[in-house]
Amino acid sequence: MKVWTSLLFIAATSLASPSFAGDADAGEEKAASCVACHGAGGAAPISPQYPILAGQYADYLAQALHQYQSGERKNAIMSGLATPLSDEDIADLAAYFASQDSPLRTLD
Repeated sequence: MKVWTSLLFIAATSLASPSFAGDADAGEEKAASCVACHGAGGAAPISPQYPILAGQYADYLAQALHQYQSGERKNAIMSGLATPLSDEDIADLAAYFASQDSPLRTLD
């Protein structure tokens, strides 16, 4: 029974949201407005309140932008910027920022 429930969950979630393999080069062109707050390559925010986007997981970034679009995440600036983005735009932006070197250190 648990196997069927798990399979049903996987099938439902994989169909629930379209997935694009983002184009990092296209994302770089689309990121022009992002750098005003998040800095070049998403690695140097102008304020500690703004997150570092560089090196973040693409799926996480895409999910966050979709949540700003839907209102699940609340931020007037980000909601306004995310609302007109297509799924392809979001995938491209996510691919771009995920491909950037992060200034944050990770444990190896």
